[in-house]
Amino acid sequence: MNLFVKKPIAQIISSSDSGEHRLKRTLSATSLIALGIGAIIGAGLFSLTGIAAAENAGPAVVLSFVVAAIGCAFAGMCYSELAAMIPVAGSAYTYTYATMGEFVAWIIGWDLVLEYAVAASVVAVSWSRYVGSFLSDFGIHLPARLAACPWDVITLADGTQAHGMINIPAMVIICIVSILLMLGIKESTTVNSVIVVVKLAVVLTFISVGIHYIKRENYVPFIPPNTGHFGEFGWSGIMRAAAVIFFAYIGFDTVSTAAQEARNPKKDIPIGIIGSLIICTILYLAFSFVLTGMVNYKAMKGDAAPVATAINLTPYPWLQMMVKFGIISGFTSVILVLLLGQSRVFYSMSRDGLLPQLFSEIHPQWKTPWRSNLLFMAFISVFAGFFPISKLGHMTSIGTLLAFVIVCVGVLILRYTQPDVPRPYRVPCVPVFPILGILVCLSMMSSLDSETWIRLVVWLVIGLFIYFNYSRTHSKLNKGSL
Repeated sequence: MNLFVKKPIAQIISSSDSGEHRLKRTLSATSLIALGIGAIIGAGLFSLTGIAAAENAGPAVVLSFVVAAIGCAFAGMCYSELAAMIPVAGSAYTYTYATMGEFVAWIIGWDLVLEYAVAASVVAVSWSRYVGSFLSDFGIHLPARLAACPWDVITLADGTQAHGMINIPAMVIICIVSILLMLGIKESTTVNSVIVVVKLAVVLTFISVGIHYIKRENYVPFIPPNTGHFGEFGWSGIMRAAAVIFFAYIGFDTVSTAAQEARNPKKDIPIGIIGSLIICTILYLAFSFVLTGMVNYKAMKGDAAPVATAINLTPYPWLQMMVKFGIISGFTSVILVLLLGQSRVFYSMSRDGLLPQLFSEIHPQWKTPWRSNLLFMAFISVFAGFFPISKLGHMTSIGTLLAFVIVCVGVLILRYTQPDVPRPYRVPCVPVFPILGILVCLSMMSSLDSETWIRLVVWLVIGLFIYFNYSRTHSKLNKGSL
């Protein structure tokens, strides 16, 4: 068995649109941009901006967004080139199979499974909390112990403290979104497009209203001096904050997982990736600038809802209700796109024989890999309902950054090993831009804490056990049956 056997690009493309495993092509460039925005704008923007400002960068969190955006821009261009060359489901997993071989492809595929699962679970728990708060504004109070996991300590209505039992709302939203994804990609993206319009309106309203309540003194000092510890303000704090808020950019890579369902993937996938990145970066810079201008970064320490704090400084109570609704909408679309991406990665790995065949079975009517959706509905809903997973936000970032590094390396390898393959989109300034993408992403990875690295290693060890005990012997490419 050859650990580093590569899957020929021509074979990848020819097999993607044939046989019973064919997916339905319905997505336009606009749908793909909406898909990217739907995944990108969510928990990272509304939750992590204040945390990163208070603990790491101060008002210079705006610069952290710039650093993170630069890393994403380089990675986004590399994704666009590979997605246009290899317009099939699977994203970084598929690209790695063609450039670095099966073993590395398995590692990145397994890494992506963790990234999407953890991220969807974290967002589902956040969705549950905001829904509870939103409903309480209308006098509807969910049972506190049924909206928190057994590990969470909550305060009951009578003031006593108790442990939660199960986070039912978080489980419910995972199930609803999973069922929607099973029913069809067109229906799912239509719902996503409506949600995207809602949350864009909320973000733009916050920026346009909040800009009138900025206090210039909140920007002084713009880069607070370092405390003597790496990552606590100063330039190291800007880099640490960039790694933390990188979670806010996660999602554009999910556009590439839908390549096999795009009408004209060679043209529309690059538009979807780069277009959604540009729109979200502009909004992020404006949002973080207004937020840190309205609320002093020191006042955001320990504040779980800095956006709500900023809104309270305005004379518009309706704005807080609107923002809550926008946040809930944003979380919903993020969950949708993450679950979409995860099922498509599993679908691709199953088609290659690295996972059981049932995960690549397409429903005869819905034309979706419904068994993969069903598996993750059960798996992720249990995580969201019973485990305190909020600390795994960093885990999502490190998994994504690893995928970005490998994609950038893949572009370099293919440019020199297969220079004559048609490239509808080409990364400019090769090898400079891919190398810069690698360096920026690696620098952000290095600034994350040791516990995050340990979790990644443990997950990869589990993946290696599965690979050598199942995937390696069932690989269609190694058996010559692909």
